Amino acid sequence: MLYNCIVWDYLPYIIITIAVLIFLGLTLSLILRRDTSEPKKKKRKIKSKDRNKIIREANKRLIQNPKDHEALMALADLYFKEGIYDKAMNYYRTLIELCATNMDIDEFEVTLRFGLAAFKLQEYDEAYKSLVIAYTMNEENFELCYNLGYLEYLKKDYEKALAFFRRAQRLDPEHVQTIRFLGHSYFRNKQYTEAGEELRKAIEFEPNDKESLFALAQCHYELGHTDQALTIFSHLRLDPKLGPNAALFSGTIHLKSNAYQKAVMDLEIGLKHKNIPLEIQLELKYRLAIAHLKEGDMKRALELLENIRDIKPDYKDVLSQIDQYRELMSNKDLQTFLMAPKSEFLTLCRKIAANFFEDSKAKLLNIALNKNDFADILAEIHTKRWEDVVLFRFIRTTGTTGELVIRDFYTSCRDHKADRGFCITAGDFSDSAKQFVEARLIDLIDKKGIVALFRKLNRAALK
Repeated sequence: MLYNCIVWDYLPYIIITIAVLIFLGLTLSLILRRDTSEPKKKKRKIKSKDRNKIIREANKRLIQNPKDHEALMALADLYFKEGIYDKAMNYYRTLIELCATNMDIDEFEVTLRFGLAAFKLQEYDEAYKSLVIAYTMNEENFELCYNLGYLEYLKKDYEKALAFFRRAQRLDPEHVQTIRFLGHSYFRNKQYTEAGEELRKAIEFEPNDKESLFALAQCHYELGHTDQALTIFSHLRLDPKLGPNAALFSGTIHLKSNAYQKAVMDLEIGLKHKNIPLEIQLELKYRLAIAHLKEGDMKRALELLENIRDIKPDYKDVLSQIDQYRELMSNKDLQTFLMAPKSEFLTLCRKIAANFFEDSKAKLLNIALNKNDFADILAEIHTKRWEDVVLFRFIRTTGTTGELVIRDFYTSCRDHKADRGFCITAGDFSDSAKQFVEARLIDLIDKKGIVALFRKLNRAALK
């Protein structure tokens, strides 16, 4: 009896305990069943070579779960490979947003792909931001380093571009475009020796890469290797795209080496091209005018200068050049002084020195020509009242003669023990040059004065 009473008293507790155990057992069974099924679902990837099947299955899964990263990745990769970059960007953007809560997503890959897709769409700011973030995750990815280098190159930050291209080259030493842009970045950064080395490698891989060939020629030019530069520029003169600029460079080299006929030929070849950029066209005409002047063809030079004026009146010193050469065409003595061969120039200078002083006799002691820039004539002058040794300097320029030239002339006067000095030019003198001669026995004769001397010579010839 006592046992039955005890059991009866504890029966409610027993029932409750059994019920709790049954509930816990069912709950545990459900948890275990769910845990074993979910991993299988996560691991199931969309694998198919059929494009339509991939799209169909991925969209079906996204309807059930818009955050299904496997479906998003399948669509993003499909569109990226097909070059449909705007759609690929949208899916990669969603995947980037899910990275914070889903560790199964490869954050580096989706960030890189998003940046590359933006790059292909020429959304360079968006591409740059994404690729920089990807670079913080992995610095040893070739595709990432190359494209960051290219973006820095487009931004004209050549120091940064060089850093990325050098890293990309280390990761893939045979990638031609990396070598090419490494060379161009060095060139833009004015590192001409390094640029030349890389550009030569790029040209070996792609001999028809004329832009790299042109840049290599510019490197030679900047380094003073004018023969090598001239060979390349001459080769590129006929190229439809690079020809005008190449002709300008080759013409400039010939101008500097006094090969005026070759310069004329180069510059005329450049002007025969179609669709020449305006700045290059104007510079070709300007330098061709200079070449014709050096050749003595002032008429053709003036025509070119007037053509430049009609296109762009404020181009360089075209207006003053036109005025100057119009005057030259009307004054043969001035033409001789500035442009004639050395022998004719010296003959004119001797006439001026011999007839400089009225009622005098001049004995020319020494004549010296400094290149084709100026001539010095030392003369012994005799008049009824005085006798002096005089040094004349004739400067062949229409520009401004500065103090340094006058100081050099003063030194020459002392060396020759000249009592007086006369510096004569077809241009003018700087203020400092004029101040320098104030307390010295040196007279400065400018363009106005030399024209008066020419008139004096002509009057004497008529007598």
